Formats: sequence, structure tokens, C-alpha cells
Amino acid sequence: MSQNTLVTESTNDAPPLLRVQNLVKHFPITRGIVFQRRIGTVQAVDNVTFDLDSGETVGLVGESGCGKSTTARTILRLEKATSGRVEFEGEDIVSLSRAEMRKLRREMQVIFQDPYASLNPRMTAADIVSEPWNIHSGVVAKNDHRSRVKELLELVGLNPNHANRYPHQFSGGQRQRVGIARALALEPKLIIADEPVSALDVSVQAQVVNLLDDLQKELGLTYLIIAHDLSVVRHISDRIAVMYLGKIVEIGDRNTVYDQASHPYTQALLSAVPSPDPTGRESHTRIRLDGDVPSPSDPPSGCHFRTRCWKATQKCVDEEPELIDRGQGHPVACHSAEVAISV
Repeated sequence: MSQNTLVTESTNDAPPLLRVQNLVKHFPITRGIVFQRRIGTVQAVDNVTFDLDSGETVGLVGESGCGKSTTARTILRLEKATSGRVEFEGEDIVSLSRAEMRKLRREMQVIFQDPYASLNPRMTAADIVSEPWNIHSGVVAKNDHRSRVKELLELVGLNPNHANRYPHQFSGGQRQRVGIARALALEPKLIIADEPVSALDVSVQAQVVNLLDDLQKELGLTYLIIAHDLSVVRHISDRIAVMYLGKIVEIGDRNTVYDQASHPYTQALLSAVPSPDPTGRESHTRIRLDGDVPSPSDPPSGCHFRTRCWKATQKCVDEEPELIDRGQGHPVACHSAEVAISV
């Protein structure tokens, strides 16, 4: 493979379940109440490209505000893409009509970040889980709703006899399990989990991550996991995509990204992950980034990360790095990575 080949796709020969190509999502900044005038643009997602194979899990990680959730919402068509393609099973869904997209939503479901806000407090667990069947009629017969709800609750580790409980009667972890059961109700092929454990206690996070892993093995699910904590996605993801200010800056298989991180931003994120080994904490060096994340309405020229990068050179100011394999075996958008290989 050529050193300058873009390889954000997986190595699987089969066509990907999801293919995102040059996805862009910009939000206009306007001024005025009656006669609104456009004065700028928020570049929330900027030329994002990656593939997701059937049965695979890709973890999309980065700091808050880097565009991860907007990427997920644009893939789901909850936000309209400014440009680019989102192909699901080979079909570009960006151009689909609302009616065509409604049919496709059965195949693409979402697990939301906050189980406290994503469940209707006036609905029972049974009503919440069965709601997708009322929207997509014909999936499950009406007289089978109750038995199927109990099956799903049991599948996610909840007591099926608690189907008539309301959300406030469940713990945070149990509420998230109700949300997972709702996502499974239509037997989707793709599940996008947007920060699925960030609102939960640390003691519960591992349980929910293990549940997602078990469900994938049992049901053959495909996941896109959105997270800001690399330690959360390490054990469940096959590949990791690191995002900064609307762009993917590094992507590769899990072990390569964690053990051979090449982009300075990825290295900084990994340095913030606490070491579970007490003997290794003394040698664990924390990389502290100077300054704040630049505004997506006025990103820096060249490399967006250069204002916080300790390896930045004049080339980083003048030229935006491509996301390509520079010899490390996986794509990295960094000029310094290229220099390190050539030395």
C-alpha cells in the first residue's frame, strides 16, 4: 500500500454497513431578529470520512465540543448534512426523502447520553420499550407487545416484572438499560451510542459497557460509540477514531492507536487516562495542553491543533495535514508524525 494512501476504511473485503465520505456540517451564525444576517459559520463537522463494517464497533473519541455528537446526529439525519455522503448498505441516505428515511430508521437506532432525560417520566418501562412498535406498525403484533417487552427487559438484565415501573423508580444504570432495550426493539443493524455511560456512576459504567459487548456478540450488532473517555471505549471498540475540532486526526485498530499513538492530541488524551497499575504511575507522564480549544467558528489555519501542540512548526501553520498513512500503519493527520518516520 502506498505511504500516502487514505485508509480510514477497515481491512474487511466485504462492503461496509456504513460509509461516511467527506461529511460536512456547518451551522450559520446570524445576527438580527426580524432580518437575520449571516455573519459567520460554525464548522462543527469538517470533511469526516470513515467506514463501519457489519458486526464491528468503532469508537469516536475527543473532547467535548469537537463535533462527535453532531457527526452522529448528521449520520442519523437528525441534522441535515451541509455536504458529503452517508451510505447505509450502499445507499446514500443524505438525499432520501422523509418517507424513505422513516423506513430506514428501523435499521438505525440510538442510545442517548442521559438516561434521566431520554425517558418520558410519564411512561412506564413497558410503554417506553414498546413505543417504537407503535410508530413502526407491523413489526410486532399488538397482542405480543407485553411478552416481547418482558423478553427485552430480561435481555438487558432487568427484572421483567418491573415493566410497569416508571423511570424514577429505576437507578441510573437501570434507566440506561431501559433505553438500550428500546433501541433493540426494532432489531436494528446499526446502533449509535452517544456517550452511553458518561452520566452514570463509575461503578455502573463497566456493567453497561459489558452489556453492550454481550449484546453485540449475541445479536450481531454494529456499534458507533461516541465518547470523550478513551478508557471507556478501549475494551469494546475494534477501531478508534480520534476527533478534534470537527476533523478526524487519527484512526486505526484499537491496539495500534492505544499502543502506538502518533498524533500529539491522541497522545495527550491517552496520558490523561489513569494507570490501573500502582507501580507504573510514577513513570506515567501527563501531557498538559496549553490554552483552550479554538472556536469552530474561527479555526486556526493549517493544522487545527497547532495552537496547543508542542510539536508545531511553521509547516503546521501554512499547510493542513492530510489524514493519511505516513508509515505508522494507520492514518494520522500530523506533519510531525511524518518527520518522525523520516528521521
